[in-house]
Amino acid sequence: MIFETYETQMCTWPRQGRHILAHFDDESVVVYQAYRPAIATWAVGHQRFGGEFSYGRMSWIKPNFLWMMYRCGWASKEGQEHVLAVRLRRPFFDEILRRAVPSSFDASRYASVEAWRRALDDSEVRLQWDPDHDPLGRPLERRAIQLGLRGSMLRRYGETELLSIEDVTPLVIGQRERLERNMEALEMPREEVYQPESEAAAAVGIDRHEMSSRDRLESEP
Repeated sequence: MIFETYETQMCTWPRQGRHILAHFDDESVVVYQAYRPAIATWAVGHQRFGGEFSYGRMSWIKPNFLWMMYRCGWASKEGQEHVLAVRLRRPFFDEILRRAVPSSFDASRYASVEAWRRALDDSEVRLQWDPDHDPLGRPLERRAIQLGLRGSMLRRYGETELLSIEDVTPLVIGQRERLERNMEALEMPREEVYQPESEAAAAVGIDRHEMSSRDRLESEP
């Protein structure tokens, strides 16, 4: 992974709207989950999910590092002591987005509440946009995405569509300690606005994002 300070990165991110912030490349997208030690150790050792991990319930993934830190309290909450960085095949991540159904009714996508409920019951991917948070846990105007997987989509996620599983807990703990001293020194995986293919973007309602100056410089030949 490439790391940068939070202070450097935040200047390039949109301040509001629905955007997917993620660490990605041409082949993959990194998502995060937090688990108790037994599940995390098994997953890292086998490079897939199994053991005490349950395929019978919905499992939520988050591409935004700071959103994961907010949810797990920087690896301090019970049952979330280990943070895993799961590198997924990029086409599979876009497929997850295409198949997502929002957790709450959206009149712009469904003709009726009944139609939405039917789609929700049939879908193996659930979508939520929640307020993003800064490193200190303060809510922001920008929204962060999380995606719930179940059924065959969860099985594919846990066994065949991942490229690697890394336990990044030492990084999380080190940065948690650094954050307590000086937020300006905080470092995290470099994240940029992820733009999936058009059908996937429309399915989850991503807002338009203007390319940053850094993006423009890096895209120039």
